[in-house]
Amino acid sequence: MTVVWINGAFGAGKTTTAQELIELIPNSTLFDPEVIGGALRYLLPPKRLAEVGDFQDLPIWRRLVIDTAAAMLAELGGTLVVPMTLLRQEYRDEIFGGLAARRIPVSHILLAPAETILRERIAGREVPRDLPDGEIRIRQWSADHIEPYRAALASWLTADAHPVDTSDLTPYETAVRIAEAVRSGSVPACDIVQTPEPTAETLAAGVLLFDEQDRVLLVDPTYKAGWEFPGGVVEPGEAPARAGVREVAEETGIHLDEVPSLLVVDWERPAPPGFGGLRLLFDGGLLDSAAAGRVLLPGPELRGWRFVTEEEAADLLPPVRYERLRWALRARERGAAHYLEAGVPVG
Repeated sequence: MTVVWINGAFGAGKTTTAQELIELIPNSTLFDPEVIGGALRYLLPPKRLAEVGDFQDLPIWRRLVIDTAAAMLAELGGTLVVPMTLLRQEYRDEIFGGLAARRIPVSHILLAPAETILRERIAGREVPRDLPDGEIRIRQWSADHIEPYRAALASWLTADAHPVDTSDLTPYETAVRIAEAVRSGSVPACDIVQTPEPTAETLAAGVLLFDEQDRVLLVDPTYKAGWEFPGGVVEPGEAPARAGVREVAEETGIHLDEVPSLLVVDWERPAPPGFGGLRLLFDGGLLDSAAAGRVLLPGPELRGWRFVTEEEAADLLPPVRYERLRWALRARERGAAHYLEAGVPVG
């Protein structure tokens, strides 16, 4: 089972190319995530929909895209062809990482016509006659997203995806090139971490590392939304503190000489589809400027890192994770570990 994800600017011809492609790749099926966005307009309250400018900004949309793609492949097997614009790297990481966690590889294709050609196609795009003001709104929407597309090209998209210049190609010719590239293996599966999703409660260990200004190190995982502490799931039979040390070395290249001391034990309640479990935070101590300069992140797993103050962390961490950090810092000051339930001290 595999996914061929066709990315590109709005108006690049992704859907028509995908329709041609399923005729060229044996046992392939078309999955358009626009269907998920359309369904959410009926499922979510208007107030929630009004809070976002694009349904891609809804976490439920990204989760449903992952779950639906996985369910379709479980039902049908073969290859799923997905025409969908993804211009935000964190959304790409979340979706592709979620598929990787299900052992579903993704071949990422970018349709990249010249911008002049793209604008011509947008201007000539057909619009359903029964859509009020549809022609103006859809063409304006496509034109408004050219600049974000250009920014994505400059920052990450070209390096991540296999580009196909479609300036002089018909959708069928484009599909032929994609099918051949996929068949020959010239489009490798995206290099993204494959962390299997838990099937029961988990025990996870994180380690707080501090710089000489007493700021804490956070990392930005590619496989889930939001910043995080270095760390990960404790393996069966593994001591939690040792697991934290192992994860720090794997994620950052920093090897801790001593077993870190415990700061926080936090029980995370189940929140479907997650199972929750115990989350431990340890004090990894101070990294001097030389050690901090040796931080090295593995590309497939982590996108970035930074040292932050407690106030800056509030803007980066999900709320419960931030509360875990806040109480860990208090425990570090007082020299006594805290027990929390969902980020709230108990006892």
